[in-house]
Amino acid sequence: MSRIGKQPINLPEGVSVDVSADNVVTVKGPKGELTQAVHTDMIVNVEGAVVTVERPTEQKRHKAFHGLYRSLLNNMVVGVSEGYKKELELVGVGYKAAVSNNVLELNLGYSHNIYVAVPEEVKTTAEMLKGKNPKVTLESNDKELIGQVAAKIRSLRKVEPYKGKGVRFVGEIVRRKAGKTAAK
Repeated sequence: MSRIGKQPINLPEGVSVDVSADNVVTVKGPKGELTQAVHTDMIVNVEGAVVTVERPTEQKRHKAFHGLYRSLLNNMVVGVSEGYKKELELVGVGYKAAVSNNVLELNLGYSHNIYVAVPEEVKTTAEMLKGKNPKVTLESNDKELIGQVAAKIRSLRKVEPYKGKGVRFVGEIVRRKAGKTAAK
């Protein structure tokens, strides 16, 4: 039995869930509205302030869908009620970040600046304080979208293990390597 799938989702105050006839779930809350198409085999029940997901059989694929859709619906409920936030840190000499009109401009040590078009659903801010590494903050109600944007920004300059330079998540631990040892 799916341990995650059988857990009920408790709806916070101000959040409503609607299930249409073709199994499209819409979650509305103070931070916006999200929709998700659920597989036609899965059954989504809304009873008061509790949402449950049920599966028709014990097939392996139904078990996988059970946990998947319960997690997706829970992420949507958390997103429209609290929202999600990711912080990226730019570690390196001369690294800079600036935001204007949903375009993130990054200077990551290449010969040119990098421009990243950020979706409108993701609120982006760049903070550059003297003596500290530049920080890019992403906020959204969609967990999947904010994760994709953060991964894209991080992939532009991955953290290298010798000096620790690159784009990393705030609080991420980077495993460092020792460099070459000098010959005698």
